[in-house]
Amino acid sequence: MTPSDIALDQTHSEFAKSWVLSANASGCDFPIQNLPFAVFRRTGSQEAFRGGVAIGDQVIDLAQVAQTDCLDGLAHTAAAACAQPVLNDFFALGPVAWKALRHGLFELLEKAFYGAKVDALRACLIAQSEVEFTVPTRIGDYTDFYTSIDHARNIGKMMRPDDPITSNFQWIPIAYHGRVSSIGVSGQRFKRPMGQAMPAGAKAPVYGPCARLDYELELGIYIGEGNVQGSPIALDHAEQHIFGMCLLNDWSARDIQFWEMAPLGPFLGKNFCTTISPWIVTMAALAPYRQPWSRSATDPQPLAYLESALNRSQGALDISLEVLLESDKLRAAGQAPSRLSGTSFKHQYWSVAQMVTHHTVGGCNLQTGDLLGSGTISGPGEGQAGALIELAYGGTQPVTLSNGEQRGFLHDGDAVILRGWCERPGFARIGFGESKGTILSADQRFYP
Repeated sequence: MTPSDIALDQTHSEFAKSWVLSANASGCDFPIQNLPFAVFRRTGSQEAFRGGVAIGDQVIDLAQVAQTDCLDGLAHTAAAACAQPVLNDFFALGPVAWKALRHGLFELLEKAFYGAKVDALRACLIAQSEVEFTVPTRIGDYTDFYTSIDHARNIGKMMRPDDPITSNFQWIPIAYHGRVSSIGVSGQRFKRPMGQAMPAGAKAPVYGPCARLDYELELGIYIGEGNVQGSPIALDHAEQHIFGMCLLNDWSARDIQFWEMAPLGPFLGKNFCTTISPWIVTMAALAPYRQPWSRSATDPQPLAYLESALNRSQGALDISLEVLLESDKLRAAGQAPSRLSGTSFKHQYWSVAQMVTHHTVGGCNLQTGDLLGSGTISGPGEGQAGALIELAYGGTQPVTLSNGEQRGFLHDGDAVILRGWCERPGFARIGFGESKGTILSADQRFYP
């Protein structure tokens, strides 16, 4: 991240409108100021998956754009790179190419712009209601962080009431290596995991379906350009290596997780499913929603490699987030999902730049398309917890849904929906779409 990387330009103007009228509607997630990326094809077709950009309720088919003369030079090269089934080749072109494509599409989509190129672009639009999505990059590695001090404190109080925050939390962005193969896009349906757990008061563990299934509200961070092994990424350059962000649900089998995490990190408690939203909101689109990153004067201050004036002045992102639950009963009655909580990413203890820098400081080489999880995002206030284990205090104080149902942990048939958006006076509202995953009954074929 450098000052020029986060400078505002004409693509952030609140007055910009598009000839795609749905993009101008109040509350639209995908106005012309957003232009997020995904990989899609027409639903149920045998078409190749390819890159697209959202505008209103439409998708711009970038493979089709690449076959026209809508765009010139580097913008056209970038669109052609998006014609692949994954966005890795596009990401690898780097920030200059990302900007060229964003600016080229913005110019063509502006309401005041007319001409043959606009007509050609219009022919490249497909309704979002007619498409299906897949994981947008070839993810080589997935790392999940643990960077919300409010989440850490809430969980710690249940396990260590007298010492809830571990001594290392305030010094390093903690993380573990996750499983890539079980990452799926919104709409994912998965079976309740099986595994070992140690019931309270028992002398031996038991094997069976997870009894304490939970979600975790997170953001996913996509690596654009990687780094050479042994060459750490400096803090002020970290965001040059980030293409954008999505919503991420780090589903968690708490009973399995807490039994196996002694002394190592999560394994079966986390590796069965991770659900991401299809749209990647670029760091360029997020520029207006930056805020100063701060650390309480009473807390340890970051070591030098995790400290900079630029990170202090603009390292935080004000991304509003909420969690909703759709139960079988709510669904059957045609009722709206029940809202569980809401918070903002601005409360996170460590910035995305600090996560990237710390990830590489030991010599690790990040690769194009890699995914980082932000860790559970919880805020300091009531109702701002990013996981059910916090809201229901380990299941002992169940939360009540809008129809009177209660949840200490998740039931079969429950669907969890994550939503995110950014708002700021003087700028357009932009959104992330949603991440939705549904829990199916456990596969007990191997259950004795």
